[in-house]
Amino acid sequence: MLWGRSNQPTGPSQSAGGGKSSLVATETFYDFGKISMKDGLVNYIFKISNPTDKDILLSTVLTSCMCTVAYIESPTGEKGPFGMPGMGHIPPANEIIKAGERRDIKVVYDPNAHGPAGVGPVDRVIDLTEADGGTLRLRIKAMVTP
Repeated sequence: MLWGRSNQPTGPSQSAGGGKSSLVATETFYDFGKISMKDGLVNYIFKISNPTDKDILLSTVLTSCMCTVAYIESPTGEKGPFGMPGMGHIPPANEIIKAGERRDIKVVYDPNAHGPAGVGPVDRVIDLTEADGGTLRLRIKAMVTP
């Protein structure tokens, strides 16, 4: 019997019928670097866009851990928070991104969510899934200190 721990982030899997997202992001990874629990929440805004000539329905936004939530920011306001499946109600995103439009995805990480056991490296994912199953995966990383 082998025991081990994957170095890969855990979280929502790509949908079974899913594939490559039609949405694009200016970047899909952000490293917060060293952050302190005593300083509290940190956030980062990912910029996504619809480069196609068709509207895209962003149906769900899920995170890989309860310590991370995401919000969709659009000209009409903010939707969310969207979090980890199984950790309370997660509203459907139901965000239509018209051809050529952009959205901001604000990701908020709480370094205190896991208590003292949460010190060390963290790697989390945020999956943006379209109605047709295409998924855009965003990723954050940090080194948490007390």
